[in-house]
Amino acid sequence: MRIYITILLLFFTFSIRANTYYVATNGNDTNQGTEAEPWASIQKAANTLVSGDTVLIKSGVYNERIIVQNSGTTNNYIVFTNYQNAEVIIDGSGISWWDWDGLFNVSNKSYIEVSGLIIKNSSYGGIWVENSNNININNNYTYNTVSCGIGIWNSSFITVNGNEIELACNDGEQECISIANSNNCIIAKNHIHYNGPGTNGGEGIDIKAGSHDIVVSENIVHDLNNRIGIYADAWDTHTYNIDIIQNKVYNCDNSGLAVASERGGLIENVSFINNISYCNKWGGIELGGWTNINYNDSTPVKNIKIINNTCYKNGSFNGGWGFGIDINNSYAEDVVIRNNICSQNSAQIGVENILSGIVIDHNLIDGTNNVTDAVNGNDSIIGNPLFVDSSSFNFQLTDNSPVIDMGNPIYAPSIDFCNNNRPNGVGYDIGAYEYIQSSDIQYNTNPNNLIEIYPNPIFDKFIVIINGNKLQNYALNLFDSNGKLVRCLENRKVKKDLIIIERNNLISGSYILNIEVSN
Repeated sequence: MRIYITILLLFFTFSIRANTYYVATNGNDTNQGTEAEPWASIQKAANTLVSGDTVLIKSGVYNERIIVQNSGTTNNYIVFTNYQNAEVIIDGSGISWWDWDGLFNVSNKSYIEVSGLIIKNSSYGGIWVENSNNININNNYTYNTVSCGIGIWNSSFITVNGNEIELACNDGEQECISIANSNNCIIAKNHIHYNGPGTNGGEGIDIKAGSHDIVVSENIVHDLNNRIGIYADAWDTHTYNIDIIQNKVYNCDNSGLAVASERGGLIENVSFINNISYCNKWGGIELGGWTNINYNDSTPVKNIKIINNTCYKNGSFNGGWGFGIDINNSYAEDVVIRNNICSQNSAQIGVENILSGIVIDHNLIDGTNNVTDAVNGNDSIIGNPLFVDSSSFNFQLTDNSPVIDMGNPIYAPSIDFCNNNRPNGVGYDIGAYEYIQSSDIQYNTNPNNLIEIYPNPIFDKFIVIINGNKLQNYALNLFDSNGKLVRCLENRKVKKDLIIIERNNLISGSYILNIEVSN
C-alpha cells in the first residue's frame, strides 16, 4: 500500500493564543512560566493553560496531584508533555484523597493530551479520565497504583496509545486499563504487565459496563496475577461493537482473552481477530458464562467472531488446564470460530454450553482434542502448524506449513498480526500470521514518518497510526476518485498517534488519503 505525502494549501481554524509554558523543579509558581522563568508545579500549568497551549515539563520528581482545569478545542489541544524526552516523575507518595479519581485527573474536559509522563505511587488511579471527550493519553508510564493505571469513565473519543502499565491494581478494584461506559475509544500499543496480587481487580484491559465502538489493538499483556489479560464484560449494561485485534497475551494466571456478561447486560458484536494467546493458565480465548456473586439470571452474549487467532500451550501456566478456544455460556448466540490455530493447549476447541448458532470451520487442531466437549469443526486441519520456532514463541509460518492458503475468506481480515496484507497467496492463511516470503517484505524507507493504515478495504471505519521519532505536524485530507475533497480529517502536532476515522455517509468506491507531514 502506497501513501502519498503531498504539499497542500489548507485552511484550519486555530486559536489566536497558543503559548508554550515550562515547568521545572527549580522554578517558582510566581514566575512567568517561560523557559528562563519556569513554574515549579504542574498544577500551576493545569490552572493556567487554555485552548492551544502546551506545557513542557523538565526532568525531576513532582510530588503533587494534578487536576486539569480548562478544555481545549478542535485542533487546539491543551498538551501536557515532557521536555525533550526528559524523565518527568509525578509521585503520589504521601498524597491521599477519597477512593476515586487519579493522580493525574481529567474530568469534564475536552481536547486534552497527556504524554511522556511517569505516574507512580497513587493512592487510587494513575491517569483518570471521566465525563470527557477527545482526550489523548500517549506514551506514559504508570507504576504502583492502588487502582487502575489508566481509567476511562463515561467518556468518548479517547485514545490510549503506547503507554506502559506496571504494578497496577494493588487490590483497589478496577483493572490495569479500565474503559467503562465509554465510546469511540482506541486502546492501542500499550504494554501491561505485573499487576498487583489480583485478589480485588487487576485484569489487563477491560472494556465494560456499556462501552461501545471500541478498538483494542496491538497491545502486549503478560504476567498477570489471577486475572484475564484482555476482557470484554457487559456487567449489567448493553455493551457492543468491540474489536480486539492483533494483541499478544501470555503468562496470565487466568485466561488470555475473554468475553462475558457478569450481571446480565447484553454484550454483542465482539470480534477477536489476529490475536496471539499463549501459556496462560486457563483458556486462550473464552466466551464465559460466569457471573458476579449473588447474580443467578441470564448472561446474554451475541454475535461473537473468533477469526485468525493463534492459541498455543494455554493451560500450561501455574498448573492450569484450558482449551485454546472455549465456548461455555448457555445464553450465547451466533458464534463463529474460523481460521484459528489451536496448538498444544490442554485441549484445542471446546463447546461446553451455547444457546444457538455456532459455526466452527477451517481451524488447525494440533494436540489433544478428545476430551469431553471438544470439537474439531468442519474443514479443519489436524496436525503440526510448523511454526518458525515455537520454543521462542515465534508463531510465523514456515514455507511448508499446512495452513498456507487454507483459510475461509468469509470474515477473514485484510491484514495479519504484522499488518501484512491478506491474502498474500492464492488464499487466506489460517492463524494470526499470513505467510510472507522474504522477497515480499516491504521495508520502511523513511523512519521519521512511519504511517500505517488499516483495514483496507474499509467497511465502517479505518485507523491511521502515526509512529514517528520526532514531533511533527500532520494534516490528513480525504478525496474521492474525482479529486473532490470530501473530508478534512486531522491537523495536529504529534510524534506518535492513533486516529480512528468513521466512514459515516461516504458511498462505496475508491478514495485517496493525502497526508502532509510538516512541509
